[in-house]
Amino acid sequence: MIDTKLCLLSILKTENISIIISARRIEFDLKPIELLGDVLTKKKFKKEIEKLFSLSNISEQKYTSKLIEELPEPVQRYFRYSLTENQSFISYVRLLHRGEFRPKDSWVNIKGEEYFTTQKPGFIWIGKTALFLAKDSYIGGIGNLKVKLLSLIKIVDGKGEEFNQGELLRWLGEAPLFPTALLPSDNLRWEPIDSNSAKAILTDHNITVESVFFFNEEGQITQFKSKRYYETTLENWTGYYRDYREIKGMRIPFDVEVEWNLESGDYKYVKFKIESIEYDVPLKY
Repeated sequence: MIDTKLCLLSILKTENISIIISARRIEFDLKPIELLGDVLTKKKFKKEIEKLFSLSNISEQKYTSKLIEELPEPVQRYFRYSLTENQSFISYVRLLHRGEFRPKDSWVNIKGEEYFTTQKPGFIWIGKTALFLAKDSYIGGIGNLKVKLLSLIKIVDGKGEEFNQGELLRWLGEAPLFPTALLPSDNLRWEPIDSNSAKAILTDHNITVESVFFFNEEGQITQFKSKRYYETTLENWTGYYRDYREIKGMRIPFDVEVEWNLESGDYKYVKFKIESIEYDVPLKY
């Protein structure tokens, strides 16, 4: 779940809009530049994925119902739905997705790939549209967002405390894709709210984030709500999960949508559909 939207909004408010318009007009002439950018990006991306996987480890743990006995009732319901007894803990994840992204007023098609570690929270995501390439990451407690025009011209390089918090929240928001990561641990705990919601609190590298997850009667997580930095202020950030399917003995959502809930109104900006997801294959596609 990316926060590219607010960074791209700043692009569209500046003179770079003329670059984007020009790029559309001379797209054919700039194709060699884009191809060069793709080659350079893929080489760097592979090294970053290798670093991400090297910082984590493989878990030997297995899920049993005893692990959830003291959790809030809706969270127990979720794990009974999403996991099977003696399910191995997931250590690494990689996925491919398609979907739509809305940087301002219009939706654009986007394709992406993403890699996760779960024993030590981390991820790298790269998404590409017709005009820009974006990379979102959280590695070793450091969050970063980069956006490049035509895969080569850097126009955003977001970093700092706000991005560290935001990217760790993204990892937590995507954890229903690898449910064993939501089991209680030294770094993650659950607090009860009511019969259909509970709060997850996650700490990593002295960064603590929290999100309220909502559950239906079947046990599916249907929604989450968090406070995430929108520019320099904390705003409401909401995600939705749909189309649960069974894979490797687990049930996970294949459709994810995300929106900002601002004073000016709700702004949905992400609609992703998973095309492929694999577990414990710590390699680049």
